[in-house]
Amino acid sequence: MVLAQGSSDIVYRPVTRARSRLIRLTSLKLVLKYTVRSLELLELRVPTHVPIGTRPTLTCKWQLGPTDVLYSVKWYKDGKEFFRHVPRDSETRRKFYLPGVDVEESSTNGANVTLAPAVLETGGRYRCEVSGERPLFPTVSDHSDMIIVALPEFGPVITGSRLRYHVGDRVQVNCTSGRSRPATRLAWYINGEPAPAAAVLPPEQHRHEDGLETTSLALDFKVKPKHFRRGDLKLKCLATIATVYWRSNEESVQGERMKGYARSRELSENSRADRVQAAGNTTILTVTTATKLLLFFFIVMHLPIK
Repeated sequence: MVLAQGSSDIVYRPVTRARSRLIRLTSLKLVLKYTVRSLELLELRVPTHVPIGTRPTLTCKWQLGPTDVLYSVKWYKDGKEFFRHVPRDSETRRKFYLPGVDVEESSTNGANVTLAPAVLETGGRYRCEVSGERPLFPTVSDHSDMIIVALPEFGPVITGSRLRYHVGDRVQVNCTSGRSRPATRLAWYINGEPAPAAAVLPPEQHRHEDGLETTSLALDFKVKPKHFRRGDLKLKCLATIATVYWRSNEESVQGERMKGYARSRELSENSRADRVQAAGNTTILTVTTATKLLLFFFIVMHLPIK
């Protein structure tokens, strides 16, 4: 029923089936107009790990619907706006002060935002927000986190090792990373293979006043003959921070007893009969030579003198 108001009385007009269908189609067109292929955020790229002193670039890609018009692109860090791009304003680009975040406007256009060399305060959660024009002002957004990396000034240091180890000795060494942020991840390797979990102690971390951290990782195991199968015992400590830092330190130590162990084992592989036979051969050779010398001397002494 459709309510129609006349000059004096209210008249109710029945809604025909055709009219009802037209209303539904019109409503559907309006819904499709503002929902199908509307404003869409395609991609947000924020560097995950950024070393101090480098210039990170943030990228936000979007796609407008057939009837959409771009109104603004806004950038936030930890919920606070630091850059705005409004194409229709007289001042199309505007940046706001935020500690650790300084936009280099010469290389920024809203879709791509380049920041000044990163400091520790630059890290945080970054969000891109794209809005369309009236009447609906459709808005889409996405966020991603950035971690600022303070790289160690030197590689991992191994302490506690000895120049030589014997089979049965205990290896107790420690690996310490340089000061970094976030904390450096350490790993031990024995002769090129990851050290058994039972030989690696839990890592220890120390946080300094400036926010940087030092990590230590101890290795404790008993030396076995298998550790010298390829020669000297090699101990390596690997230090990593995500994909931006990869340094290692390796020490090679000798195994004196292993050499003696190898010689004694080589001798033990010869049977006792072999050694006796070898000694017997030497004795027989000695007696035979002496007999020949005596015989030669006897012949010479009895030769007639002319």
